[in-house]
Amino acid sequence: MLKNSHAIVILRIELHGMEPLIWRRVRVPSAMTLRDLHAVVQRVMGWQDSHLHEFRVDDAVIGIVDRQELDTLESLEDERKWTVSTVVETGATDFEYVYDFGDHWLHRIIMEPVTRSRVPGTGVLCLAGEGACPPEDVGGPPGYAQFLDALADPSHSEHKTYVDRVGGVWDIKAFDLNRVNLDLRAAGLAR
Repeated sequence: MLKNSHAIVILRIELHGMEPLIWRRVRVPSAMTLRDLHAVVQRVMGWQDSHLHEFRVDDAVIGIVDRQELDTLESLEDERKWTVSTVVETGATDFEYVYDFGDHWLHRIIMEPVTRSRVPGTGVLCLAGEGACPPEDVGGPPGYAQFLDALADPSHSEHKTYVDRVGGVWDIKAFDLNRVNLDLRAAGLAR
């Protein structure tokens, strides 16, 4: 149970279906809404926020309920009404975030001990991570595997297309902690 609204939570975000594992460790205020957490996940993972998303906490499905063009499920709960502390209070130790319902990028978000953060403060901060986020619209984990195969094989029919798309070289290990934190600041998510 959280003691006050200024408490922080350490979240480890893992992108499922990736080898090697792509992950980020992020400090967030417990009072942060899941709508704002969505924006944080987008920035720290490297997504472009061009697709729909939802959170799953136990049996609850939480997402955007205020977009008129969407046929939302009656059981969909409003992500503006859920906070990180609400998730903690359910007793869940982890929950899911799905981005891009076509590609189905499944993220497992694990709540870690606050002691994992040795950096003082209560604002949003990416503490660590590994691996480059896959490009948007590559086809989910199976499509990403094909993407990597095509990049590695100059005779592959899609090789030139993918090389042009990524600007020449794709480093699957690339992760720049400083760049991520600058991006969080630029987006107004970190102080």
